[in-house]
Parts: sequence; structure tokens; C-alpha cells
Amino acid sequence: MRALVVEDQPKLASLIRRGLSEEGYSVDVAADGPQALVRATATDYDVIVLDVMLPGLDGFEVCRRLREQTVQAPVLMLTARDGVDDRVAGLDLGADDYLTKPFSFDELLARLRALTRRGALERPPVLEVGPLRLDPRTKQVWRSDEEVELSTKEFALLETFMRHPGRVLSRFELLDHAWDFAYDNRSNVVDVYVRYLRLKLGASTIETVRGAGYRFPVKR
Repeated sequence: MRALVVEDQPKLASLIRRGLSEEGYSVDVAADGPQALVRATATDYDVIVLDVMLPGLDGFEVCRRLREQTVQAPVLMLTARDGVDDRVAGLDLGADDYLTKPFSFDELLARLRALTRRGALERPPVLEVGPLRLDPRTKQVWRSDEEVELSTKEFALLETFMRHPGRVLSRFELLDHAWDFAYDNRSNVVDVYVRYLRLKLGASTIETVRGAGYRFPVKR
């Protein structure tokens, strides 16, 4: 899952980024409203964590413009103000949820899990394709009845495949969902991790489509 964190307090932004990364998210950070708009319109994020009080443009205006530009990623707004009027304003502008500072990181994770399950379409809590089952909440994977141990990045890549069964995904799309901007999209990191997954799940788990990318077969 790929997340955008929009927060102008460096310490808090770093804490959220580190915590989400440890949970398997690929995380990008924007420190102001204009930067958030640029990133959110250029990248297909699975969820956006958006602070209300931002330099340049506040979170309300960022949210409004994102929805105007048909960016449909779920938006969780963060604010130090707990007034009902602020919550109503954010929700009316297109936000999906609201969390008041200070907050529990466990609650933030739970809310993000709920939002990413919903997304634009209802998402099942456990993904199942053929003999494979993947639980995004517990970060567990099973092949038939046998649990398979995966690294954080292996899990993120497999989750991307399992959310798009049967579809050919380019290396750029896979990088876009499973890695953050720190990775060079010309790198062979996708090929390396596809090889790791094949070793652990079977050579036929992921098909190579020459000149296009990779595909996770629906019937296996």
C-alpha cells in the first residue's frame, strides 16, 4: 500500500512515516499544501493522511482541489482542533475520516486499514486468489493451509499483485505501489523481488509478459 503523509511538523511527519513503513506501507511525505497537490495528482496513492494546518494551502483547500481533480484516494484528515464545525467542513469537502491530535498510532493504523479496505470499491479484509490468501491487517500469507514468511517488501509486492489479479502490471506501476520516491524507477528492484516471491511461492505464481511487465494469473 502506498501512502502520502502531508504534515508540516518534521518530527511528527517522520514518526508517522517510520511507523507506516514498519507496517509495510510505502510512504511519501509533503510538507505543505502545494507540494501535496503536486504529489497526489501525479501518483496513485492508496490513502492520504492530510493535516489541516499547512503552509501554502490548508488541508481543507487541498482536499477540495483533489476532489475537483477527481483524485479519489481516501483522505484521513489530522487536526489539533476538535470542533464539530471543522470536522463537518472537512467531511463535506471530500475527506473520508477525521482524527484529532494528539492521537494513538494504533488508532491511526486501524482507521487507515478501514479506509483502504473501502477505497473507491469495497475491498475484502482477506485477499484470496487461487491457493493464496493474504491478510493485510496481520501481514500474513498462506499457500493452501501453509503459512509463508515474507519480508515487508515481498508482502507489499504480493499484495499489489493480488489486488490486480489477471492484469499486466508494468515495472513502473509495481514500483509506484510498493516503493516510495526514494527508489529509482530504472532500478531492477522489481525483478529481484519477483524472483524472491517465485522462490517462496512457486515459479508459476507470477508470469512474465515480455515487453510489458508481470501478471498474477487468476486461475492457478
